[in-house]
Amino acid sequence: MTTPWGERVLARFPEDPRDRLRAWDASDDYLLRHLAERRVPLSGTVVVVGDRWGALVTALAEHRPTQITDSWLGQQATRANLARNGVEPGAVRLLTTQDPPPERIDVLLVRVPKSLALLEDQLLRLAPAVHGGTVVVGTGMVKEIHTSTLNLFERILGPTRTSLAERKARLVFCAPDPASARPANPWPYRYTLPEDVGPVSGRTVVNHAGVFCADRLDIGTRFFLKHLPAGRDGGRVVDLGCGNGVVGTAMALADPRAQVLFVDESFQAVASAEATYRANGVPGHAEFRVGDGLSGVPAGSVDLVLNNPPFHSHQATTDATARRMFADARRTLRPGGELWVIGNRHLGYHVHLRRLFGNSHLVASDPKFVVLRAVKR
Repeated sequence: MTTPWGERVLARFPEDPRDRLRAWDASDDYLLRHLAERRVPLSGTVVVVGDRWGALVTALAEHRPTQITDSWLGQQATRANLARNGVEPGAVRLLTTQDPPPERIDVLLVRVPKSLALLEDQLLRLAPAVHGGTVVVGTGMVKEIHTSTLNLFERILGPTRTSLAERKARLVFCAPDPASARPANPWPYRYTLPEDVGPVSGRTVVNHAGVFCADRLDIGTRFFLKHLPAGRDGGRVVDLGCGNGVVGTAMALADPRAQVLFVDESFQAVASAEATYRANGVPGHAEFRVGDGLSGVPAGSVDLVLNNPPFHSHQATTDATARRMFADARRTLRPGGELWVIGNRHLGYHVHLRRLFGNSHLVASDPKFVVLRAVKR
């Protein structure tokens, strides 16, 4: 990546030589060029929110920025990219969306996230640290920045306008008004599940901002909850890509002897899963882990993996994450252990499962979704 501060060698995480997706896009480039061409003073506390793979903080490392991210994978990519480009350890402060933000922010750079709710939550959390002299610039691809995006900046921070589009990217300029009244932060959001979804019927769900379908139960998970494995007696169960943890919580309620591991690469998701689990007073043992799938879980140590894999990486459609999750599951399952997957019919997950496990069994289907079971031989 060519930046006004020199060339930067960048990669996504985990690194895959077959992956043709770059670790930056036109919106990162547009923001960096704007900062240099307009000679924006990058002094004081510089905060970068939503930097997807560390491209922005790697380019701006000499200004000792703070990165705030919801993605564990993005944070690991940032660490690797900083080291790859010879940045001294400690030059960039790495925070998660669950950490307390800096008390004062002089420059706020926002890579607009796909989730409007996550943007709302982050702006509300950061607003008390923003002052009248804070430089606020957002960036994103044109398809990511809508009127609702601009309204959020204006409602929470102050008057907002946009730039012209360049290479399908756009900038957002906001002039903070500390005297303006800010709304209360509605996140995390709580709701009650319907009465027809198995063991979690009528139970409470807690969602932090940015978690998939944060204000309601999505139809795929609803279908999965109605067809979860029954009649099990204990064992180690993994809710892989747990989101708000409702699937793993359902298994824990159905089988109090189960040991459930909730894992996701989103800090917001794992916080939601733990809050959902605690809110329902579930008996038994549970563990909550932010990380890269099942890395670190010993081979042959798991009895059941439940998985609703994503098929997007930000704006890109890809089955790479699902394939890695399936391979992780096979490695960690004991002989006779099972992987249960919910997915859209058109994704063809049965093909991947047959190739990997040598079998794939249809548990349930409707016009949109399939629930599949694969057994480790």
